[in-house]
Amino acid sequence: MRQQTLAAQSGFERYGKKTRREQFLEEMDKVVPWAKLAALVGPHYPKGENGRPPMGLAIMLRIHFLQQWFNLSDPGAEEALYDSAVLRRFAGVDLGLAPAPDETTILQFRHLLEKHDLGGAMLDTVNRYLESRGIRIATGTIVDATVIHAPSSTKNASGKRDPEMHQTRKGNQWFFGLKAHIGVDSRQGIVHSVCTTAASVADKHMLPDLLHGDERKVWGDGGYQGQSETIRQAAPHAQDMTSRRTRYKEYVDQLQRAKNRVKARVRAKVEHPFRIVKRVFGFEKTRYRGLRKNHQRLCVNFALANLYLHRRRLAPLGA
Repeated sequence: MRQQTLAAQSGFERYGKKTRREQFLEEMDKVVPWAKLAALVGPHYPKGENGRPPMGLAIMLRIHFLQQWFNLSDPGAEEALYDSAVLRRFAGVDLGLAPAPDETTILQFRHLLEKHDLGGAMLDTVNRYLESRGIRIATGTIVDATVIHAPSSTKNASGKRDPEMHQTRKGNQWFFGLKAHIGVDSRQGIVHSVCTTAASVADKHMLPDLLHGDERKVWGDGGYQGQSETIRQAAPHAQDMTSRRTRYKEYVDQLQRAKNRVKARVRAKVEHPFRIVKRVFGFEKTRYRGLRKNHQRLCVNFALANLYLHRRRLAPLGA
């Protein structure tokens, strides 16, 4: 008796189940402002006046977001489209009519976004869309940073590590890579500012670039203490709510420790976008060399993280 392979099946399966990937894509399809983002990229997208007609902008934009959500490389995205009917259906690729975009086409679209700095523009567009849906940025900002690892191996064509990445120490452990600095709204948890530096840059140096200027309060961990004047220059009406030092040699300031615990309850919101980007989207290690490319990817990731964070509130409106 011959065993029937999956390739030989006729496609008329009696049983099926909606997977978590399919549920995730259905949710994100409803909440992403596709028309606004397409209008943002459209003026820079080739019109097909010379050479072969380009792939549809809507398809390329959806494939680019699939790369962010599932941490796919350019070749990996092409293979995933041929491998998964769910991804093809989401991207609008019909193999009965045309092949899926190849890895070069996917790479060129990514380079187009990087060339015109559209990652940060996407973050601003998403935040304006959230504001139109009643999810507004308030007058408090939480600042924090996280390290994204970079390959430390020198087994590459140049025989060197990425020159724009550096190492830093946290406690007794060393990390090599970049540092993502973000400013997060203290009420809604929306990321409104993103900066990317080498991992060796101290958190406090990027503080002015993470504030929008209308803050009344600014929260941060101990790495931002002593920056009251910097906060005042960037946001004249802001109160410095950063955590303070509690231990002085043998003396422990219990009152300041209690205040820090109260502040930590607010600062906890800054960890939510980091968790989404690093754990849900899988951006724990850099794929590209250089800070510019990774900054564009971080901006798109945090824009999608804002939508993911508020998808429950946006889904009924999108539907």
